[in-house]
Amino acid sequence: MIRNNAHIYSVSAMCEVLQIPKSTYYYHANLNGRRVLKTEDKEISQEISRIFKESRNNYGTRKIKKELSRLPQPKHVSRRRISRLMTELGLVSNYTVAQYKPHKSSCNEALIKNVLQRQFEQDKPLAVIVSDLTYVRVGTKWH
Repeated sequence: MIRNNAHIYSVSAMCEVLQIPKSTYYYHANLNGRRVLKTEDKEISQEISRIFKESRNNYGTRKIKKELSRLPQPKHVSRRRISRLMTELGLVSNYTVAQYKPHKSSCNEALIKNVLQRQFEQDKPLAVIVSDLTYVRVGTKWH
């Protein structure tokens, strides 16, 4: 009723007369709008997944946006929305490079005592074994 008479009376006045909080009205109004968007999102998601698979998992949001605008019935969609839909579909471009992020920790402040005291040359063979930690990329993760 409020939506049908919004062009005549103000929403806040109608909510006050009906003793309904304005937030409740706007919440339900947005829910109805979201249902429409979900069906539109499904159509766009199908196009995105089709374009992505045709590109052999190479295209990102920029190229998918260009391809969507080149369709017989062009769809103008923002890159942010394409990114959100790709995330929901689990689509990741082959060119998305995982960045190495070092852990923030202070060096040489371990609880283990420094027994060697940088005396690497020893009298007996294999008396002291020294190693180094190196991050190696295995597949898509750093180990």
